[in-house]
Amino acid sequence: MPTVAPARRTAARLAALLVATLALGVGTVPISPASAARSTSPTGLLAAAPGDDDEGGTPALRDQLDAASKGWLEAKAALGRSTTRQKQLNDRLKTIDVELTERDAKVGEIAEVAYRTGRMGTAAALLGSRSPEGFMDRAAALETVAAHEDRTLRDLIATRDEAIRTRGALDGEIREQRKQVTLMAKRKDQAERALEVANRRPAAGSGNSGSSGGGSVRGTSTANAKPAKRNSDGSWPAESCSVNDPTPASGCITPRTLHALQQAKAAGFTRYVSCHRPSGSGEHPKGRACDFAAQKDGFGGVASGGDKTYGNNLSAYFIRNADRLAVLYVIWFRQIWLPSSGWKSYSGGNGDPSSDHTNHVHLSVY
Repeated sequence: MPTVAPARRTAARLAALLVATLALGVGTVPISPASAARSTSPTGLLAAAPGDDDEGGTPALRDQLDAASKGWLEAKAALGRSTTRQKQLNDRLKTIDVELTERDAKVGEIAEVAYRTGRMGTAAALLGSRSPEGFMDRAAALETVAAHEDRTLRDLIATRDEAIRTRGALDGEIREQRKQVTLMAKRKDQAERALEVANRRPAAGSGNSGSSGGGSVRGTSTANAKPAKRNSDGSWPAESCSVNDPTPASGCITPRTLHALQQAKAAGFTRYVSCHRPSGSGEHPKGRACDFAAQKDGFGGVASGGDKTYGNNLSAYFIRNADRLAVLYVIWFRQIWLPSSGWKSYSGGNGDPSSDHTNHVHLSVY
């Protein structure tokens, strides 16, 4: 039998191994933003993006945006609570004013009767009785009159005191509202200044400033999401990464993130999604963010045509339901939507579709 040279056998084994390896990896798993955000170096190895940040921008920028949007939402909730309290106090004050008018009139009647008839002394009234029974009747009548007058006067004083306290509470709510409005303005300024600083830096790999943004991202959505659970005072409860991530990313997410994901799917946005990420900065490791692919099969190149329209409409859905879903911000096509400021330019990507957010919509929730 002819013999095969050792070199040929080795080459055959390597070829078989290569074929098997390729067969195992053929397009079965969509490319994620984490892997797509890394560029290939001239040597063929994966080169990490600056700062190893898959979502573009920097950890410092994302911390600023996170704090600013959280602070703005908290101030907005506090403003809402104060406005509700002010309405309740105003309604109560109207009732008090009516009661005060009525009680003022009753006290006035007592004073008028006393002025017209004069006051008979207690001893004279009792001594004028002609029988023991009459004495007791007069004593009871005097006690009743005194009790009635005393109660009327006390009611008047109590009502006036409540009116003073209510007006003081109203003044306090107005001061609280001014405080929260000022805080909202500061948080808005904090986010916009952070973006201005980031947008002055040249985008990695492009040589150009990222200030031009990504063009129009206007979409349409008429779907209303079911509101996420709030505390009784209207604030958002603190949540941890405590429920299973149902997307292929696995890991954990917060209940509010899961709610937003489920609501988006219920509204018809059913393309590939990846939420939890074990490393990196931002909200993904905390289970408070998801990436929604614009293409049907996963994260690919720059979205165009119907894929871009899908991303536009999805971002419009999250913006329409921002208050219901506790949206911190939405990033799509080199722009970011903040609850305090609307759409702003978002640069600092690495020149690839994932970090530039041109192939997926990023959602962060409170």
